Amino acid sequence: MATYAVTGGAGFIGSNIVGRLVADGEEVRVIDDFSTGKAKNLHGLESSITLFKGSVCNESLLKDAFAGADYVLHQAALASVQRSVEDPVATNEVNVGGTLKVLCAARDQGVRRVVYASSSAVYGDTPEMPKHEEMAPCPLSPYAVSKLAGEYYCRMFSTIFGLETVSLRYFNVFGPRQSPQSQYAAVVPIFIRRIVEGRSPQVYGDGGQSRDFTYVDNVVEANLLAARAQGAAGAVCNVGCGQRRTLNELLQLLAELTGLPVEPHYGPDRTGDVRHSLADISLARRLIGYEPHTGFEEGIRRTIEYQKNYEL
Repeated sequence: MATYAVTGGAGFIGSNIVGRLVADGEEVRVIDDFSTGKAKNLHGLESSITLFKGSVCNESLLKDAFAGADYVLHQAALASVQRSVEDPVATNEVNVGGTLKVLCAARDQGVRRVVYASSSAVYGDTPEMPKHEEMAPCPLSPYAVSKLAGEYYCRMFSTIFGLETVSLRYFNVFGPRQSPQSQYAAVVPIFIRRIVEGRSPQVYGDGGQSRDFTYVDNVVEANLLAARAQGAAGAVCNVGCGQRRTLNELLQLLAELTGLPVEPHYGPDRTGDVRHSLADISLARRLIGYEPHTGFEEGIRRTIEYQKNYEL
């Protein structure tokens, strides 16, 4: 049994990781200030985890949470392009400053490896497809800049301090426990909720923009593989499915699976959004043994069932 500390462990991705680790019989510590995470995401897991309630910007809390831990899975972030455009300072404080404090605490407490949640947003809107890790980053938003800065800090800590790190660039993750409530929420839960409630989904742009939608179980698996893989220290890997769908295709599938009418409302593009995104996952396959096992349609089917019962 290993000891894992999961920052942002009450959030969407973090809580799915926590659930998997508990099921695997690992010792799990959760760090979350519940600014975006929710206690209900940990329902049924409370007796199997140790909760450290507070921010990743709290150095003393991180010191206590990481003491004796083998791995840190760093998921905590302000994860919204739009919010970062509106408040770049807050995004920087949490995503860059918080990540630096996580790395310092992990180094000082003798943690074996930190797995860092980065984002495909670092690629920007370059036309080359698919996106691969050798491409020059071109971030278009404060959020993307903050994630790239975190990657650089991770690589530097591996090189200078000997703290093993692996950065995972997530591509449009969706699935259970993803909240549709916030104005900054991701497109999949928002679309599903609007459709099941008989409202029109709001599309920013013409719906032709495409994404490599990645079901959350694939991301959970990637984190566990990245924590344990030999020869991966200092690496940056894409985590996606290697396929892309347009928003219009997503809406069509939602109509088919729900059996409900879908009449989207189209509006202007949003600042900082990229047009197309698609992951080359060959490096993740080679370095950490990653393989996406849950495809797009099955993931959407599971997410619809979850959102139908989601309590606002």
